[in-house]
Amino acid sequence: MKIIEAKTFSQKLKGLMFQKEFNYILKLKTNGIHTFFMKTNIDVILTDKNNKILYIYKNLKPNKIILPKKHVKYTYEMPVNFVHKKIGDSFNTI
Repeated sequence: MKIIEAKTFSQKLKGLMFQKEFNYILKLKTNGIHTFFMKTNIDVILTDKNNKILYIYKNLKPNKIILPKKHVKYTYEMPVNFVHKKIGDSFNTI
């Protein structure tokens, strides 16, 4: 699955809001997110600067908050049940 990095302020602000379906992974350089205005549940993986998985949130519902976490550098938002990884794995390969 294609990974798209949100680089601009507007890309980061919009994220996956208002989308009912998507077929890619969104990479954000952030250590916390919210799912306000989301139209679907998502899976979220938080990694360190080397893409080692530190946190996994499965089937995260709209209107939830993941507060900023220490040592997290990147956040990956993806369709539910797409990636089957565990904490400690590398997210470099899907």
